[in-house]
Amino acid sequence: MRVVIADDSVLMREGVAKILVDGGFDVVAEVGDADALKQAVDRLAPDVAVVDVRMPPTHTDEGARAAREIRAEHPDVGVLVLSQVIEAGHALALFQERPEGVGYLLKDRVLEIDDFVEAVRRVGRGGTAIDSDVIAQLVGRKRDDDPLEELTPREREVLGLMAEGLSNQGICKRLVLSPKTVETHVNSIFGKLGFVQAPDDHRRVLAVLAFLRS
Repeated sequence: MRVVIADDSVLMREGVAKILVDGGFDVVAEVGDADALKQAVDRLAPDVAVVDVRMPPTHTDEGARAAREIRAEHPDVGVLVLSQVIEAGHALALFQERPEGVGYLLKDRVLEIDDFVEAVRRVGRGGTAIDSDVIAQLVGRKRDDDPLEELTPREREVLGLMAEGLSNQGICKRLVLSPKTVETHVNSIFGKLGFVQAPDDHRRVLAVLAFLRS
């Protein structure tokens, strides 16, 4: 799997590159600003772009905007955004139109090497990876027209873990539940949200998007 890394910190770029190379990835470019990132994606057609939210010249949202442009212009390229702090607005903007192949993690997660490598791999395969702290911030917020209103507290918990990118097996381990129980919760979530006529992978993404929008 081919990866481009964009971060204005040389130390961060090289650290992420080392972790990914050790994890079996082919790091084809390391760049320090949004323009160089877009050029690298245009030229090299990677499977995944790992992007810092804040990059030169203003260090505000250049990386996030570049990530959205890449998603629009290169729909087959997965994008994993790294942020120093939780900025849920950037995550929501990325997921709004087409959540497949999108991730949003705090930079601290890079230190959890196995989980980080798996998140990059999952995004490259068209899945999602959302930081657990972002999920925790969103859980419990409800609108008057909340599409998740019918879900039980346990189902909302399961859906939050789905949004992090966990498989059913991963949810079993996190919540100490049997596979059959998790499968029952997941199918109930799909049914209550109206996702009954689509492949499971696609329904998981639709459910995650419904969760984020709520």
